[in-house]
Amino acid sequence: MKAPDHIIVGSGINALVCAAMLGGKGAKVLVLERNDRIGGCMRTEEITAPGFIHDVMATTFVLFITSPAFAALGADLARHGLEFCHTGTPTGVLRPDGSHAVLSTDRAANIAALNAIAAGDGDRHAEDVGGIEGNAGLLFGLLGGSLWSYPTAKLLAGDAWRRSPRGLAAFLGDALVPARGWLESGYQSETVRALWAPWVLHAGLGPEDAFSGQIAKVIAFALEAAGAPIVKGGAQNLLSAFEALIKERGGVISTEADVASILLAGGRATGVRLASGETVHAKKSVICSVTPTQLYGRLLGTDAPKADAEAMKKYRYGKGNFQIHYALDKPPSWRGEGLDKVALLHLTPGLDGVSKACNEAARGMLPEVPTICVGQPHALDPSRCPEGKAILWLQLPEAPRHIKGDAAGKLQAPADGQWTDALREAYADRADAVLASHIDGFKDSVIARRAYSPADLEAMNINLVGGDPYGGSSTIDQAFLWRPFKTSRNHQTGIKGLYHIGASTHPGAGLGGGSGFLLAGKL
Repeated sequence: MKAPDHIIVGSGINALVCAAMLGGKGAKVLVLERNDRIGGCMRTEEITAPGFIHDVMATTFVLFITSPAFAALGADLARHGLEFCHTGTPTGVLRPDGSHAVLSTDRAANIAALNAIAAGDGDRHAEDVGGIEGNAGLLFGLLGGSLWSYPTAKLLAGDAWRRSPRGLAAFLGDALVPARGWLESGYQSETVRALWAPWVLHAGLGPEDAFSGQIAKVIAFALEAAGAPIVKGGAQNLLSAFEALIKERGGVISTEADVASILLAGGRATGVRLASGETVHAKKSVICSVTPTQLYGRLLGTDAPKADAEAMKKYRYGKGNFQIHYALDKPPSWRGEGLDKVALLHLTPGLDGVSKACNEAARGMLPEVPTICVGQPHALDPSRCPEGKAILWLQLPEAPRHIKGDAAGKLQAPADGQWTDALREAYADRADAVLASHIDGFKDSVIARRAYSPADLEAMNINLVGGDPYGGSSTIDQAFLWRPFKTSRNHQTGIKGLYHIGASTHPGAGLGGGSGFLLAGKL
């Protein structure tokens, strides 16, 4: 390939979307990935036992199938073999006392089910998700659009005209309410509150953070509308479809191509230098799907604009992630009706339990009772394991990056605060005990277990700083106009021809491919 029009550093969902979109417009794109495979946080392997296919990190694609990127690329990806598997019950919650709730993709059924748990809670659910539906144009325009742009200014002006400026200000003020305030003021049942409290963790927030209530409502709407689909056969098949589409459109993907620095000439990005010493030039732009630490620290170094280098030092990363995967001899026998078909089931004491575990992790403590998200891929896609067997995908989204102690007072924190293999397995045992309290015969059904600490996740992907899968803290001061920096303007950098995409940029983390789609549209 001659000098490409665009070089893309990294190969996560945003990079792949960007490459496919640019290729579709006739541009020549080169994707460079430092690892031996593409995918970023998408990886599929037999990590427990032969025949058991696990998505090692990300597994649920509701944000992708509801995204503009999928609307543009979905048919072509399907042509290259992409299929999704669904269930009618995308999420649910199970508490220590056995109380539980399940959300379906049928709003009327959800209203009835939640009203049966507590009178009025179903009606409030209808009001909340209906409010997201009714304000979809504004909400999704802000959540997924280029904020510094004429279309966004026009969107806000039109909404201010419709509501009145004061009405728009009130709406935006309501959007800042924390999840705790929303749940405690709106829902009577602790079980219904527990249904939604854990979901804020999947947005890189905690239940006391501003805007967490609104993002939880958005998630509730999305799950009810589109479910919690997984890729048939594993997320690797999404990567294979993207790879085929990018190559079909004239793009080139190179793995084990570690970019060491960005080449500059005349104040403009002109290409990259690989760790091997090879240089590759780009005709139009260099696009980096990395964290600010990687972009302004490692790739630019002393060439980084002074303001960005200073802002990088202040950029905050969020809590670490802990993952566990199980191969089971039989499907789990949950102590709760209908839980066996739920795509993503949270195990938690409730709103206070999520808040407590979140606070403990933020203070460097191993949570005494972690919030556990249990994925059941076999329930959606039987091809993931041998007939009659099962796999579980566990995410514990409240794990300290640097360990200061154990909130339960049982595990010894290493002197240097770093995760060790022994501590990882001991903490996984804590999750085992929670599962055993909810699943009949669980321990006897386990064929194999594989756990990943925050340190293990970062070792697989350097952009997961301290095991943070969201590209940095997503609190309001590092979101929207201020992501990644207070002076950020869409996906531009302080260097001409150099662009920044990925979870650390607007619209943030998730598998929607939003930043890659937005930049491709601009370019």
